[in-house]
Amino acid sequence: MRRRHLLLAAPALALCGRAGAQGLATQGLAARAFALPALPSGPLQALGALELDKAALGLGGLSGLHITDDLHLTAISDTGRWLTARLVLDATLVPQGLTNLASGPLRDGAGAPLPRGYAGDAEALARMPDGTWLVAFERWHRIRAYRDINGPGRFVEAPLDLAEAPGNGGLESMALLPDGRLLLIAESLALEPGSPAKRAWLGRPGLEWVRLGYQAERGMLPCDAVALPEGGALVLERSFSWLGGFGGRIAHLTAQQLAAPAEESVLAGTEWLRMESPLPTDNYEALALFNHGGRRLLAVLSDDNQNVLQRSLLLLFALRTT
Repeated sequence: MRRRHLLLAAPALALCGRAGAQGLATQGLAARAFALPALPSGPLQALGALELDKAALGLGGLSGLHITDDLHLTAISDTGRWLTARLVLDATLVPQGLTNLASGPLRDGAGAPLPRGYAGDAEALARMPDGTWLVAFERWHRIRAYRDINGPGRFVEAPLDLAEAPGNGGLESMALLPDGRLLLIAESLALEPGSPAKRAWLGRPGLEWVRLGYQAERGMLPCDAVALPEGGALVLERSFSWLGGFGGRIAHLTAQQLAAPAEESVLAGTEWLRMESPLPTDNYEALALFNHGGRRLLAVLSDDNQNVLQRSLLLLFALRTT
């Protein structure tokens, strides 16, 4: 998601925040690795971060993310493109960079590249058990399914009232739950007029959707979600202000909350992580959860808004065992 005020403010904010991304570029790894501050006791342990080399990537605007257990990374851009790479971690699971980069256009049902803008504003990514990719778009609100991320994308039945979303405030959060249901959250479509809760849905394409609300923290908007194997989910929330710049948090929804919620009930998560200094602040828009090296890992990715002075950051955390 891009907003004019974010684009105007991004140069100054990026320059102020660049001091948090210290380190030398790692040759051939398409990124600069840097350390993250230790987090206080809580659900997440900071492992490290990457500032992605946008020249090497050949694209920005990264808005959706998926990483497999064998470290194959797939991302989508709000410019209507996809990116694949291999995430390189060291023996202690600290990220070192990206290799094996490839990218290309997302396509329509006939296989033609989607034009940038109204038709190509890809915002959320999920992968079905059979390997099919689901990509959610805003402006033209819809979901497409891709058997091959570089192949044609067929339409998937989305909730009918998704069409009521503002052009730049549609479906940014999409998570596939372990039972096969999808959790969808619109960025700025209110559950009801005047309600602070944003519209959300639980269900399966082609079947009935349960309409819900999602209550972000005041001043924040939901911008991605990822399912937990136990049945819960993590939701990424984001804020922006002229004085405070970018902020955000990661909130936890329990399996009990998502098991069988009543129609139009409102979900609200418990905070797991505050995305603020001393962590590097930026326009974080994407989450990915995967297992590697005997740990469950959470990646958080920022959208640079196609601004040369803004960064594409990938932060990596491990879920602490209880």
